[in-house]
Amino acid sequence: MKNSRRRFLQIAGVSALGLGAKPVLDAFASESAHGPGYHIAKGEDAMTAKQWAMVIDTRKLQTVEDLEPIIEACNKIHNVPTGIENKNHEIKWIWEAHYHNAFTDKLNSFLNEEVEQRPFLLLCNHCENPPCVRACPTKATFKNENGIVMMDFHRCIGCRFCMAACPFGARSFNFRDPRPFIEEENKEFPTRMKGVVEKCNFCAERLAVGKMPACVEASNGAIAFGDLYDEHSEVRELLKENYTIRRKQTLGTEPSVYYIV
Repeated sequence: MKNSRRRFLQIAGVSALGLGAKPVLDAFASESAHGPGYHIAKGEDAMTAKQWAMVIDTRKLQTVEDLEPIIEACNKIHNVPTGIENKNHEIKWIWEAHYHNAFTDKLNSFLNEEVEQRPFLLLCNHCENPPCVRACPTKATFKNENGIVMMDFHRCIGCRFCMAACPFGARSFNFRDPRPFIEEENKEFPTRMKGVVEKCNFCAERLAVGKMPACVEASNGAIAFGDLYDEHSEVRELLKENYTIRRKQTLGTEPSVYYIV
């Protein structure tokens, strides 16, 4: 086709505005400050930060079995489908990979063998300078006031530009309806539909009611979470006391997930 899907949507959007531009623009102007068409109700115990960050102590996660409860906790609470036969269609919010796949820019011939074979937890890095946000044509992905890179599933048109822009492979696309593959649906979190991109959200809905992310609670102290810009936070203390690495930090995206090795 001569016109791309994006071009088609641009034309359609302009046409729609032409039918009643003022009401449409007024509607966008009144949207929540969290992002277009997106709102999470905050409770009295809501946790806030300038930039949420995570520190994963890989020394405490030596085997794949150590990671399984953490991954399972995330999948269950966020209705992440499992058991999809086609690996190319797999949905991943947090997953396991070995060092040489996770840190492709930090390889050397004399790397400690134990570290090289150690399983690492991977997830969205909630970058301070996220390229996925700039790439999204509909603002379905955006950065909130706590530094979390969010997804508005209702605004996603499935163009996958954000997936192409993300250098960490942290986004998944629903090539098919994910609902039949949800073992036990959590009614408190929305399910997605075919044609929508999704990813880790740092459990923003839990932070809004004073709870820590599910992966942190399930990690038995292996994962710390806190405000990167609070010098008294647990993550800052760990960063001061330990040598940490981040994925592809030379790209300038400023990942907010740190690994103690």
